[in-house]
Amino acid sequence: MSEFHKLRTYLERRATFTEEEFAFLEPLFLPRALRAGEFFQRAGDAVTHGAFVTTGCLRKYIIDAKGKEHIVQFAPENWWVGEGPGVAPGTLAQYSIDAVEDSNLLIFDTVSHQRAIEHLPAYAAGFRVGLQRDAVAKEQRIANTLSASAEDRYEEFLKQYPSIALRVPQFMLASYLGVSPETLSRIRKNRSRK
Repeated sequence: MSEFHKLRTYLERRATFTEEEFAFLEPLFLPRALRAGEFFQRAGDAVTHGAFVTTGCLRKYIIDAKGKEHIVQFAPENWWVGEGPGVAPGTLAQYSIDAVEDSNLLIFDTVSHQRAIEHLPAYAAGFRVGLQRDAVAKEQRIANTLSASAEDRYEEFLKQYPSIALRVPQFMLASYLGVSPETLSRIRKNRSRK
């Protein structure tokens, strides 16, 4: 299955497209492979592209003033990753994004993405739905981070993203959950005893 066919399948599950619309979209998405550890984007660089992940897994993170890494998103297959919607060309990236494992992407530049939104109502509608879901997930994550225990945050992550928990190293999962690797190890150990 071609990389674009994976995106097409994803889009067809969310909206109705004509063959002409897919013909318009296909040249806007270019394949790119990343090896594990390779960067898609570095914080401070100009934002030029977003991506749809067809295979593999990426992480999006920020490093604080003390040098501590804070992961804000994992992006496995069929997920979108980038600086964020509506970013103007030339904006400097806040986040670094790199591959957790060997990954294949379909990348799109910000201008082409805007063209697709303007010319394809189905694409625009799907994009809006995705933004709404993303906003709800972020709000829930903020609430959980502020009010839930580390154990509860881990349990919620396992319910929401069971395959990701098996694919990413413990220190990355700990960063995403806002706990130390030692705390996560203790949580996992206590959980296995139950």
